[in-house]
Amino acid sequence: MRRLSLCVYCGSRMGVDPAYEAAATQLGTAMAAANIRLVYGAGDVGLMGAVARAAQAGGAETFGVIPTHLMDREVGKTDLTTFVVTETMHERKKVMFMNADAVVVLPGGAGSLDEFFEVLTWRQLGLHAKPIYLLNTNGYWDALGGLLDHVVAQGFADASLLDFVTTVDDVSALMAALKDHA
Repeated sequence: MRRLSLCVYCGSRMGVDPAYEAAATQLGTAMAAANIRLVYGAGDVGLMGAVARAAQAGGAETFGVIPTHLMDREVGKTDLTTFVVTETMHERKKVMFMNADAVVVLPGGAGSLDEFFEVLTWRQLGLHAKPIYLLNTNGYWDALGGLLDHVVAQGFADASLLDFVTTVDDVSALMAALKDHA
């Protein structure tokens, strides 16, 4: 059986709620325990770093992708199983996505939203069928869910758009959903 690869989009900051870091650490630990490869932005800061360090501590394979201009800002984590340096953000996102079987979005800012909306748009256009999960730690993504509902209600997307995103409240629910996918 082929190993599942999970692309994790998340903040390069920790955020104000300690639950965000705790969930990121739990995710990395759970991925290692389930033999799931981490595919992520190769940073060693914020939630990105928390997920990666926990995954590595558990023995998971790690695949990181970072553009040259973020090596210093995001403290490129060069001790990963696979470390890829790209020229642009677009290349980074493409390499991450192409090396994953599913996507999960943890709390994050504009970059995480950009990544989420890109894979959601690709899914809407039929360019892939990979599952997309929102890890809704302490309701972080509730407003995003409301926005997606609003977009559909106002006629800017078919209701099927909502079927492309699965919101899970915690890491155990995400791991159960991934097990169903595998």
